[in-house]
Order: sequence, then structure tokens, then C-alpha cells
Amino acid sequence: MTHTDKLFARVSISLISGVVFGLGLLISGMNNPSKIRGFLDIMGPWQPQLIAVMIPAVLIFGFAFRYSRTLNSPWLHDVFHLPSLTGVSLRLLAGATLFGVGWGLIGLCPGPVLVDLASFQWPVYGFLVAMIAGNRLAHYLIGPAKQGKKP
Repeated sequence: MTHTDKLFARVSISLISGVVFGLGLLISGMNNPSKIRGFLDIMGPWQPQLIAVMIPAVLIFGFAFRYSRTLNSPWLHDVFHLPSLTGVSLRLLAGATLFGVGWGLIGLCPGPVLVDLASFQWPVYGFLVAMIAGNRLAHYLIGPAKQGKKP
């Protein structure tokens, strides 16, 4: 396979994956902030339907990741890009906490925000701007994630 063929295949697979992901978010309702807040509010009128989306996603990823560990290289790339940071740190816990609190309060996270940009609702754009500003602020104040040891 030539370099151009690999590039075309990568771009095509990325586009198809993005469309399938976006459609999955729309069909499941995971782009709807009130549905997300209903799922996260286990003490109120809980909406457990999103479990039917999350469990298959985790299982499919688990099988695909396990299968990928048996390969010498990816199908359409030269190397696997595995996380270099593998430990639990204060930075990870703080980031996960901030993400979870933001997700619970607003009901949006980066994937659904990208899908919801097509809705032309100003709160979605406000969230996107705040998310990017928070990311850049953290990068400036704390710095980029340090590279860990390669696994």
C-alpha cells in the first residue's frame, strides 16, 4: 500500500468513524444536556437509558484494545500511540474531578459539543469557548502533561 493510499484510508476511516460517533450521540440522546443530567442524577428522576449506550461502548473498546495488543502494528499506521502516562496522579484526579463536575452541571462534554455545534445554540458555543479557554489556562498555569516512561 502506497503512502497516498494509506493517507486516504486513514482520512476515510477517520471521517466514517466521526460520522458514526456523531450519529450514535444523536440517536442515543447523549448530546442532550437534560438527558445527561437525568442520567447523572441518581437521587432524582433517574434516566438509566444511557447505560445501554455506555456498556456496549466499553465492551467494544475493551475487545478492540485487547485485539490490538496482539498486532505488531496498526493496520493503517506505523506505530500504536499508547498513553505515556500510566500512573494515577493528583493532576489526573483533579482533571477528572473538574471534568465530572462540569459534565454534571452542564450536561455536555467535548464530543457532544462538537455534534451540537450544528444546533446553532449560543450556550453550546459558550461552552466550547469556555472549554478551550480552560484548557489553555491549565496549560499555561500548570504546563503540558509530562511524558512518562514508554510502556
